[in-house]
Amino acid sequence: MQTIAIYPGTFDPITNGHLDLIARASRLYQKVIVAVATNRSKTPLFSLEERVALAKTVTPEFANVEVIGFNNLLVDCAKQNGANVILRGLRAVSDFEYEFQLAGMNRRLAPDLETVFLTPAEQYEFISSSMIKEIAQLHGDVSSFVPEIVRQRLIEKFSQE
Repeated sequence: MQTIAIYPGTFDPITNGHLDLIARASRLYQKVIVAVATNRSKTPLFSLEERVALAKTVTPEFANVEVIGFNNLLVDCAKQNGANVILRGLRAVSDFEYEFQLAGMNRRLAPDLETVFLTPAEQYEFISSSMIKEIAQLHGDVSSFVPEIVRQRLIEKFSQE
């Protein structure tokens, strides 16, 4: 059986922390699907199409990584794409409670789908997309937190305000 991991998130924007997990997952699994969520509970800075495009732009070096957008239940998206593992990142203990609840609900909805947690490399454990957006909006330097193309797109977005 082929092991396919799905790595869901809003990726608004995709960060070096996300890329660290993608790189590591690409070595662990035969295929990794980066699933960019619509997320109706948030108002993203970038549209779904922009987030998918940015993720595709920064992941071409990983031959076994595919980027998709989705707007349905994660377990349904996983099934539609043949994934048998949900990959989630844990940055800090504060992430654990929420992620634990999600894993339990996903297990209840799809018992054959396993959730696996990866922790980011030490230099990325404090990075979050919301912090990146706040720093960029205030014209701070985010170059060590995101790929160059993402930094450029953040500057463009915030110069339009």
